[in-house]
Amino acid sequence: MNTENVPVLDSLELTVVVDNETDTLSSIDAGVDQVPEIASLLERLPASREHDGHEGVSVFDHLCVACHGLSVLVRGTLREETRTALFDVGPYGDVWLDNVDRLGIELAGIEWIFLSHWHADHSGGFPAAVGAIAEARSRAGFPPPLVDLHPDRPDQRGVQLPSGAFALLPPEPMIEELERAGGEIVFNDQPHSVAGLFVGSGQIDRVTAYETGLAGHYTWRGDVGEADPLIMDERFLAAHVRGRGVSVLSACSHAGVVNACLGAKALFPDTPIDVVLGGYHLAGGLMEPRIPDTVRDLSEIIDPRIVAPGHCTGWRAKAALAEAFAPGRYGPSVVGSRYHLMASG
Repeated sequence: MNTENVPVLDSLELTVVVDNETDTLSSIDAGVDQVPEIASLLERLPASREHDGHEGVSVFDHLCVACHGLSVLVRGTLREETRTALFDVGPYGDVWLDNVDRLGIELAGIEWIFLSHWHADHSGGFPAAVGAIAEARSRAGFPPPLVDLHPDRPDQRGVQLPSGAFALLPPEPMIEELERAGGEIVFNDQPHSVAGLFVGSGQIDRVTAYETGLAGHYTWRGDVGEADPLIMDERFLAAHVRGRGVSVLSACSHAGVVNACLGAKALFPDTPIDVVLGGYHLAGGLMEPRIPDTVRDLSEIIDPRIVAPGHCTGWRAKAALAEAFAPGRYGPSVVGSRYHLMASG
């Protein structure tokens, strides 16, 4: 794909629909273009009372539910055109639908649903999400949503623990199930345009010496299971905002978050990295030794404007990243938060 022809956006809005953590009370550093969930609710919800000349808005009964997974709504604007894609759906259809309602998201506007990789904490909610989006688009007179999948679909995945037991993810949704829900399936394993304004990656090259995949990971196809630490079906989503650079959505970073960012830099040469949002997968005893190398290379090689770790990053890595990128460059992903990236220059 020739990314020289990819539009450079006037603005990009990233809304976290599902993530492991909820935190609407922590302060946000100056320079981090992140809006906390409670601020969005205050803007959107009507007042329920007035006191001493000030409106009171009921917000705490509208906060999103956190769970182990990730889903991000991606909205890009170029001049008069606005396009919307969905990056992953999280593990549970009911949680996704409930959070969409709490966030006031208009389902009919979602035209493209992009799966980062086949893991049920990212794909499990697909049947319900695709069905709701397809129904909303049909009512509005729009065509079905495109469901963008890697063609190498496993049946189930899991991780072997030190005890030898396997911690299994639920089985992956069937392609036929997504078609019955109303989605139009497209398979992509190469870089390609997403919704006209964004770029979906192909295979992420493994460049660094220390980002060697997910230790103990297994994939099953039918009754046959095999070790699969590299998870080569993983893809990232990227968008370029004028004067800011390329934002990278890397859902789990099984390829390594540094490798994902290097992949984005290869697609967009001589363009700085703006926001790196998603799971950096540095949690767990086998992954945590990678934290110092990852933080170093993110700081010295990638040099993003903002790191926004969430989902499977883990608290130890978040603490190290917060120290390395403070002040003003650390804005962690939490459910219900929004990143509003405006063009400059």
